[in-house]
Amino acid sequence: MSTYVLVPGAWLGGWVWEPVAAPLRERGHAVHPLTLPGLSDRSTGAAEVGLEDHVEDVVTVLEDRDLRDVVLLGHSYAGLVAGMVADRAPDRVAHTVFLDANVPVDGASMVDGWSAAGQELVRASIAGHDGLWPAPDPEDFAGHDLTDEQVADLLARSTGHPGRTLLEPASLTRPLEQLSATFVVCTLPDGPEQRPHVEALRGTWEFVELETGHWPMVSAPEQLAAVLDRIGG
Repeated sequence: MSTYVLVPGAWLGGWVWEPVAAPLRERGHAVHPLTLPGLSDRSTGAAEVGLEDHVEDVVTVLEDRDLRDVVLLGHSYAGLVAGMVADRAPDRVAHTVFLDANVPVDGASMVDGWSAAGQELVRASIAGHDGLWPAPDPEDFAGHDLTDEQVADLLARSTGHPGRTLLEPASLTRPLEQLSATFVVCTLPDGPEQRPHVEALRGTWEFVELETGHWPMVSAPEQLAAVLDRIGG
């Protein structure tokens, strides 16, 4: 059986993985859902938390729990974290899953690939919310295959995301092509266009499509668990 470490994206905590963790555990796998510093029940001092803090936190979990041959998953923002952790801890991470995620680019922040207007907007939003990227509005979840009840739960439990993590550059010691990895594309609402540096990885990494929205751990947990079960072997 396999060991999975599941890292949530922006605004979310480890709680969001329970619908996926349960079927994986029923299949006999070990599952470790994480909450990153500055989020959910770890929100104290969130404005001071940076990308390196998130990476170091996950590496510490791997070491403290002596986890090896791990399938490490990063959702959305946390693709940056998962990619950097896999780069730094190859003796512990066997395979990395990027779930509708950002991927790290050495020397670039998450927002560097955004338009100038988009960068200005997010920087202003962070500055206006005491260093946090505020959680989404209800309309941001529209079209993502979520029920009204699921949207309400996400809104109620989401917290502001540490803004520094979006603005600090990623750091890698080797090309991403050297990682054993799977990129899961969520095709709703419109089949998002991937950035060129992600598309360039097709043919090197496995690409898998899920016909659901950006939060598949909520909208399609059984399907996601089946994909992960196959990847873990």
